[in-house]
Amino acid sequence: MKKKVLVNNILQNDYLYYMTEPAGRNFDPEFKPDLTPKEMLQLGVFGGYYFLDENSRNEFPKSWFVKVNLSDSSKKEAQYNYFNISASQPLSVWQEKDWINKQDPHGWFQWYCRYYLGRRSDDDVRQIKRWKAFCRHYAQVAKNCRAGDIHCRPKQRQALLHWAYDSRKI
Repeated sequence: MKKKVLVNNILQNDYLYYMTEPAGRNFDPEFKPDLTPKEMLQLGVFGGYYFLDENSRNEFPKSWFVKVNLSDSSKKEAQYNYFNISASQPLSVWQEKDWINKQDPHGWFQWYCRYYLGRRSDDDVRQIKRWKAFCRHYAQVAKNCRAGDIHCRPKQRQALLHWAYDSRKI
């Protein structure tokens, strides 16, 4: 059931990985995201700017990008986010802080997309730990907002969507 994937795009040339698990299944028991990558994209995350070039998107199922608003420019735009607010730092900040692993140069979301499709790697433990740590924001929204008030703490809610937490449920 090993499927080979060869990646060639603006940030990776001849990067080879294998999908060893069925898509959307056999996740680490500690990793229980609310949203799939497709759901995240359709809701509106990362300002409509998904990866740096079309070749980066070609690695993933075309169905993930149906009914998705893509930024026309080479930058993130808040109006493409579900909450119409900017809630992420530029890739350069992530690179400066050494949060980016060479195998996933676009960061956490790229890792999650590949993990979701069935790739398993040495970076899984670190990324799952980071994802789990982000749930503190979920608790803060739940504590400080009335149930169902999606207009309360929109920046924090948008950031939660970026990490596959469905902040609309709070």
